[in-house]
Amino acid sequence: MKTTDNTILITGGGSGIGFEMAKLFSKNNKVIIIGRNAEKLNLAAAKIENTTPLVSDINNENDVTNLVEILNKDFPDLNIVINNAGLAHYYKLTDANTNAFQKASEEILTNYLSIVRLTERLLPLLEKQKESAFVNVSSIAAFAPGMLLPSYSVSKAALHSYTQVLRVTLEKSTSIKVFEVMPPLVDTSFSAEIGGSTGISPTIVAQNVLEALENNEYEVHVGQTADFYQLYLSSPEKAVAMMNAAN
Repeated sequence: MKTTDNTILITGGGSGIGFEMAKLFSKNNKVIIIGRNAEKLNLAAAKIENTTPLVSDINNENDVTNLVEILNKDFPDLNIVINNAGLAHYYKLTDANTNAFQKASEEILTNYLSIVRLTERLLPLLEKQKESAFVNVSSIAAFAPGMLLPSYSVSKAALHSYTQVLRVTLEKSTSIKVFEVMPPLVDTSFSAEIGGSTGISPTIVAQNVLEALENNEYEVHVGQTADFYQLYLSSPEKAVAMMNAAN
């Protein structure tokens, strides 16, 4: 797939992995970054060329409706959507006053259901393009759940399955490609609470996304995810044990 002269939408583009992807892709493409925090979004866009910030909460149906209208009107050539925005609650199911139901509801909405809705709403626009793609950022946790990330792991497993179904569905009737990027621990503020400072740089993830598009590599196992995936294939039980060894 071509990696220049695209119009690319990146959710959660104001920081972390989303920001690094925006910075990398903006060199040869038009980029739109969206997020809920206007100040953070505008500061990010000011640091990147060829980038337009749009304030929008992907969890809010009205915001999504307005966003889709803007995109159809002002960016009719939109051809790549990178679903990067995410939410993680760090807790154990045995913790007192965990409120696991509320946390799970928020994570399932942000990490899975909001992507289903946005994808469905933008599908007609991407179908009009000669070449287009959805890129979903999931996680190593899609293969084995983490004790400190119980509902986050579930949401990413759901996103992994959804991405596979979307891929096989669209390849039969459209030219839209569907990619999934599965990072390990990444050094961002998003993961600081669980030791993100020991993780890989978000620039590595961004570069992997670029290479995946260039090579039509549809499931991208970034960094340690590649070895972990092989362990998962040989023994799902050992993969779960390794994921939770430090806890």
